[in-house]
Amino acid sequence: MIKIGDKIPDFETDAYMDGEFKKVKLSDFQGKWLVMAFYPADFTFVCPTELEELALKHQEFKDAGAEIVSISTDTHFTHLAWHDSSPAIGKVEYPMLADPSMRICREFGTLIEEDGLSLRGTFIVDPEGVLKYMSIHDNSMGRSATEILRMVKAAKYVSEHDGEVCPASWEPGKDTLKVGIQLVGKI
Repeated sequence: MIKIGDKIPDFETDAYMDGEFKKVKLSDFQGKWLVMAFYPADFTFVCPTELEELALKHQEFKDAGAEIVSISTDTHFTHLAWHDSSPAIGKVEYPMLADPSMRICREFGTLIEEDGLSLRGTFIVDPEGVLKYMSIHDNSMGRSATEILRMVKAAKYVSEHDGEVCPASWEPGKDTLKVGIQLVGKI
């Protein structure tokens, strides 16, 4: 399973995007921050609320230098059908990646083997392809696009400001902390 600090292995898969089917490689996003949003399945209940919220904030992610992809074990054909039939998913302009082989979900540790579905997983990858953030949780709870965007901005900030870190609930323009080593007592 991929861990924080690992370089993400490149992969290629089918995707539905820009009204057509395309082959997408992870390396296509080199030089940008990347949010990978794994979700259980198309035509479900919570998933369209999350993907729509990401779609509504897509421009804000782009303004922050990040791209979004969504990933499920559905095929690109199913993504097209869902995109065409759901008003919420119809707003999605970012690539919807297909993983019917379950290879990508397995590699990222989101696969529920017995069901052939993915857990909800959010991964933030830096422009060099290194994993900086991951969250995997139960499928009964939706994510916050606002919080994911905040984490992208924090990860980007610390990568651009050596020696600084972001405290809890940090937002751009707020104070950061300087990294320092202070020994207290005898070792």
